[in-house]
Amino acid sequence: MEPYYYSQMNKQQQRIYQVIKSGLESLSQSFDVQRIDGAELSDIFFKLRLDCPEIFYASTFQYSFYDNSTLVKMKPVYLFDKNKIKEHQVAMTARVEKLARVVKDKSDWEKEQYIHDFICENVTYDKLKKQYSHEILGPLGQGVGVCEGIAKSVKILCDRLSIPCIVVISENNPEKNIKYRHAWNVVRINGVWYHLDVTFDNTLGKKELRYDYFNLDDKGIFKDHEPVIYKVPACGDGDHFFYKDKKLSFTKLEDIKKRCQQAIKKGKVLTFHWRGGYLTRAVMEELLEIIAGAAREKCRHSQISINWPQAIIRVKFIEEQVEDSIKMEDAYEEENES
Repeated sequence: MEPYYYSQMNKQQQRIYQVIKSGLESLSQSFDVQRIDGAELSDIFFKLRLDCPEIFYASTFQYSFYDNSTLVKMKPVYLFDKNKIKEHQVAMTARVEKLARVVKDKSDWEKEQYIHDFICENVTYDKLKKQYSHEILGPLGQGVGVCEGIAKSVKILCDRLSIPCIVVISENNPEKNIKYRHAWNVVRINGVWYHLDVTFDNTLGKKELRYDYFNLDDKGIFKDHEPVIYKVPACGDGDHFFYKDKKLSFTKLEDIKKRCQQAIKKGKVLTFHWRGGYLTRAVMEELLEIIAGAAREKCRHSQISINWPQAIIRVKFIEEQVEDSIKMEDAYEEENES
């Protein structure tokens, strides 16, 4: 499949994209491209690096031109010297190869879950936002990353496993205290596009794996994500959202009561999705009453955390004498700490 952002460009932009790509791949100190507006050139450079996460060693560039020239001289700013880049390339290729080998014969859905789980279990959000955390080097090399590095790591693993995958970028929104742009993925599973935000699941899943942002449709993701900067394929299928697929998406209160009783019996945490209409305060109070009631019947207390925008509720039943507690979760939390 031709790289997604490349496929959205006009012929002139595609030619420039290819020149930049071969210049970066050969680690050239400078190369000439057709002269276009600086903002457009930056845009092509940025999109190229979303399409090609393996180009992790050049984060920006400088350029110069003569007034009457039809060419621009581009000078990439490399993060490391040539030998170090080559060393990192060998290590990254081996790392991706080794990770992909484990699931090469599985279904696309299983491959996607494996990539999601690997990152959630092995990568810590980098609050210092170091340079390499924006690239695959952070998550796959150092075990730390920010949303951009995590989304690029998901993409390079999907690429290796032949799953069509795009890195999506959304705007910041200072009015909502969203200070930074956010990145996640759109993946094609069995011919259908879905949103996958591993960073948000990573943030929520401190105690166990979470799938609140696994295979959402457009309606689901934009409940708590800002609009995208660059157009991406529409994701119209809400039926393969993780919790729905796993029969953990409920519309009836009695189903929740039954699941709570099972979770208490098995000593397990229950994470479920409510889709019996809007999660209003009144509905939430009803749900909490049912959960607390199921806990009381078995002399347990409930610790509840709620991802309100996505209507995902996590319940832990405990025997100790503790107050029933409720915590609101915010997957944007770590992104916007400065």
